[in-house]
Amino acid sequence: MAIRVVRLGTSRAPGEGVRLGTVRRLPRGVKKADYARRDFFDAWFPELAPSEKLVKSVQGRDVTDAQWRKFAAAYRREMGVAAASRTLEVLARLSHQADFSVGCYCENAARCHRSVLATILAEHGAAMREE
Repeated sequence: MAIRVVRLGTSRAPGEGVRLGTVRRLPRGVKKADYARRDFFDAWFPELAPSEKLVKSVQGRDVTDAQWRKFAAAYRREMGVAAASRTLEVLARLSHQADFSVGCYCENAARCHRSVLATILAEHGAAMREE
């Protein structure tokens, strides 16, 4: 049992389980009834997405290493608030009982909050599986 971190909209891996969309916005031009069928997500979970302000600070531009470190630190602070931290703890514990995935739309996982989220989940004791 484990959490897999994925790019939303890509084909599901065998045994991936429920896919959670940890994004601030819903997929454009996709009917709600088609989110799961088109491999976006089974449940939308924006509470684990970076704030809109934080997303806008890096969206649509080439991000330097320094800017990325600043983004990652700010996202970690957002995930450190009590409600987010409790959610991360629940997911970490569930990862030892069930397979599921979390993800985002970004093409480059190394410059996507999902890479930071994976690290944070692992720090909470989650069982993690490679993308």
